[in-house]
Amino acid sequence: MKKPSSKIREEIARLQDQLKQAETREAERIGRIALKAGLGEIEIDEPELQAAFEEVATRFRGGKAGSTGGKKPAGRSPASTLPPTIPSGTVQGSAGEA
Repeated sequence: MKKPSSKIREEIARLQDQLKQAETREAERIGRIALKAGLGEIEIDEPELQAAFEEVATRFRGGKAGSTGGKKPAGRSPASTLPPTIPSGTVQGSAGEA
């Protein structure tokens, strides 16, 4: 039996609310971790910070974009998957949000 459109709309609204709650929990978790790591004290433009987060996400996905986790590729040590170190002068002095 087909669902009436009103029931589908109710389900969509409920799922959108669940999605919003899940995103809020995830954002709060990531934010707490970022603050503990000292990112709140660094002056960096948002696009640059997002690019760094994307590199970290790729690293934890095992180097494959779109992967959802799982085992890392064989033969790669954790140290070999670290992104290159950013020189301290790169982040300092950039104008942006505080």
